[in-house]
Amino acid sequence: MPMKSELLYPGMRIGLLGGSFNPAHAGHRYISLIALKRLQLDRVWWMVSSQNPLKSPEDMASLADRVQFAQDVADHPRIVISSIEQRLRTTFTKDTLATLRQRWPGVHFVWLMGADNLVQLPQWRAWNKIMQLMPVAILDRPGSGIKALGGKAAVRYANYRIPQDQCVYLPGQPTPAWTFIACRPHPASSTAIRNGRK
Repeated sequence: MPMKSELLYPGMRIGLLGGSFNPAHAGHRYISLIALKRLQLDRVWWMVSSQNPLKSPEDMASLADRVQFAQDVADHPRIVISSIEQRLRTTFTKDTLATLRQRWPGVHFVWLMGADNLVQLPQWRAWNKIMQLMPVAILDRPGSGIKALGGKAAVRYANYRIPQDQCVYLPGQPTPAWTFIACRPHPASSTAIRNGRK
């Protein structure tokens, strides 16, 4: 949930970045700052999931630890760290997004994803519904941009892609609508960090 002091109002533009954040790293912060600027967002919420259905619970830090570390990494007044999926008792992205839209119908939410996740999107439960629920912004990731734009999800929704020079208009657009934001990919990776710890 947003922080208690956070007041949501109609027309507010909020980017949603979901994931395990196991751990959060500078790459998450980097793409969040790009999204804030390019999409002219009021906030970016990091939605730290209890457990990603596509990932093993092995080597997964506790939710409390991941939330705390994410707060330390984000260190920005417009990046809000949230364990909202635990509070809503939702596991799958499509259920979380549907609930957020229902609770705050006047807020312009945008689902944020790295290009690597766009490649994997067709493996997610009801992934087509995600594209129908809210606009989606894809941010470049190392070695994933070309593959993502040639993948199943990008091809299926090619006619609904908004050019990146018009991406500021993405929040509030009728769905489906998505854009690809090219940027210098940040090399940080949660997997690499965990492997380094081992």
